[in-house]
Amino acid sequence: MATIDLAEHFLQATEAAAVAASAWKGMGDRKAADGAAVEAMRAVFDKVPFDGRVAIGEGERDDAPMLWIGEPLGSMQGEPDAPRIDIAVDPLECTNHVALDLPNAMAVLAAAPRGCLLHAPDCYMDKIAGPAAVAGEVSLEADVSYNVEAACAALDKPSSELRIVVMDRPRHEQLIRDLKEHDVDIVLIGDGDIAAALDSADPNSDIDMLMGIGAAPEGVITATALRGLDAPFEGRLVFKNDGHRERAESMIDGDVDRIWGRDELCSSDDSVFIGSGVCTGRTRGVEILDDGRASVHSEIIDVNSGEHTYVSSVR
Repeated sequence: MATIDLAEHFLQATEAAAVAASAWKGMGDRKAADGAAVEAMRAVFDKVPFDGRVAIGEGERDDAPMLWIGEPLGSMQGEPDAPRIDIAVDPLECTNHVALDLPNAMAVLAAAPRGCLLHAPDCYMDKIAGPAAVAGEVSLEADVSYNVEAACAALDKPSSELRIVVMDRPRHEQLIRDLKEHDVDIVLIGDGDIAAALDSADPNSDIDMLMGIGAAPEGVITATALRGLDAPFEGRLVFKNDGHRERAESMIDGDVDRIWGRDELCSSDDSVFIGSGVCTGRTRGVEILDDGRASVHSEIIDVNSGEHTYVSSVR
């Protein structure tokens, strides 16, 4: 069974998480929104006919009550004929945006055959992403100046027209200064680097690149989506503390400080990305209908075929 054959089940999981989180839109309680999304997504996974595992997700067992790294999922655990699938999951990307009812909050996941998604602690990741035109031209191995100049050449535009998304965080002060030296049009966002990376991969969007440090689960999910879109992505793990480094060293063979290419973070074409909107952004957010049901809008990327579809349903 191909991973895409389970896409309808995985879509139900992201839809359920999106609807649950949407009840907290604009209420100022990001933790409640996240908790609602986690519980709703986990409940759906209990019924999915597969032998699943969380490759990267909400955190270590001691830090998260469910969807923790390594947690088994699905209704066919241990069955010899069960599809063995790994999940990278963020039940609510942009918790702050839900609390404030801002754009691009989504429930997202990536799925791939067992062992084909990076299995690492819930740490940070330095990232760079863009459209297919900059593939092989920009890299985390290079400095900001080189990447800006390379992107300008590949996209045939001056730096003043180069729009690069950076998360508005103190850790990016130097990156922002470096970009300003090149007169780059910097787009600062509070959260939502998955949506930003997807926008950067779209040659028809007004975003050219994503740069900077965000969460590692979102990095693995993004790499899966951009593999399906044939767009470049690189990531390098950034550790919040010695415990996360030690945990990474116990989970990953080789150098944990290496740069991971897109196809190393997600190493199989038999993969799928799914995102369901909570707040309007890349898709419309959850809409409550007159009869009390919820209209949910999602996007699905089948990595094998490269097919990128938008779907809507009522729950």
